[in-house]
Amino acid sequence: MVYHAAAYKHVPMVEQNTGEGISNNVFGTLSCARAAIASKVDTFVLISTDKAVRPTNTMGASKRFAELVLQGLSENKDLNPSTRFTMVRFGNVLGSSGSVVPLFRDQIASGGPISVTDEKIIRYFMTIPEAAELVIQAGAMGEGGDVFVLDMGAPVKILDLAKRMIHLSGLEVKDESHPEGEVEISYTGLRPGEKLYEELLIGDNVSDTVHCRIMRAEEYVVPWGLLSKQLDHLEMALEEDNFEGVREILTTSVSGFVPQCEVSDLLYKAGKEQ
Repeated sequence: MVYHAAAYKHVPMVEQNTGEGISNNVFGTLSCARAAIASKVDTFVLISTDKAVRPTNTMGASKRFAELVLQGLSENKDLNPSTRFTMVRFGNVLGSSGSVVPLFRDQIASGGPISVTDEKIIRYFMTIPEAAELVIQAGAMGEGGDVFVLDMGAPVKILDLAKRMIHLSGLEVKDESHPEGEVEISYTGLRPGEKLYEELLIGDNVSDTVHCRIMRAEEYVVPWGLLSKQLDHLEMALEEDNFEGVREILTTSVSGFVPQCEVSDLLYKAGKEQ
């Protein structure tokens, strides 16, 4: 079994480095999938993301495109006679690299302020052991081309998480009502590509599995003949640093992709300024 977790997942950084993000997330996945097929790997599990659902950013769109690649290969028995491709979507993992919890912990230790993008923002969370166990079990269930969604429980307001961590540290939130508090909370605003609410499904076509915390999403599949042409166009656009073209291909290929911001790639913006 191969668990493919190699991806650029930081939303603003991928937004500013479109070429590298897509090269790794889409074409890196394609290269790994082809290597798995050539090596006769039995099962290949893609670690996907809730941001692949109706994406508002390049990172999420690139991960949904990677799912489409594996779905397409699953259906094409000429290219892929035996490898089972499975995708598992879930949200944020507490304590993982880039998680908000270590960031808040460091900000509290330094006296604050804690930075929250928006007071309404919510995210789904699970622990590292939960995520690892459910990914392994979902991978074992896959029959080929499956998109599994993990039950992340109720979404968490990031503002509530910040307040709880301050209180658990034995401190009080400093605001207008409590000017004697020790740690302030500052609002930085949504960054390019970020959205307030994450989702785990496209549409409502989902079915239960034998595991109560793993669901199967019935997603549309792009036939390999069409998808391979889209991949060729995408590769050509990347080689030409044509980021408007990249945006157009992603918008056409990824259902529900509605960019939250204009093209923010640093090379693209530098070229426009010259």
